[in-house]
Amino acid sequence: QVQLVESGGGLVQTGGSLRLSCAVSRTILSINYMAWYRQAPGKTRELVARITSGSGNTNYADSVKGRFTISGDNAKSTVYLQMNSLKPEDTAVYYCNVFSNFRYYWGQGTQVTVSS
Repeated sequence: QVQLVESGGGLVQTGGSLRLSCAVSRTILSINYMAWYRQAPGKTRELVARITSGSGNTNYADSVKGRFTISGDNAKSTVYLQMNSLKPEDTAVYYCNVFSNFRYYWGQGTQVTVSS
């Protein structure tokens, strides 16, 4: 059963923007937080941004602060990642992540490629 469905990746030029979306299955209840991770070729997966349910507190990797914004729409059970001023080093597979009831859920990943 697919529980996280990502969309919005693609190819963009340096300085461009993309918005990633992650639709969270309504079968996942009591979400503690939602996050976006990324993994570039030959590198480990890293946290990009996270938003805590309820408080709405956010935190970001230093490399994306001021350029990326994470947000959530509870009514649509969707989490977004707005990415502006994209750089070639942002190229990676981006994964949606949800932590709920002591369990992690992962999306299938969406490719983001930034050309120089």
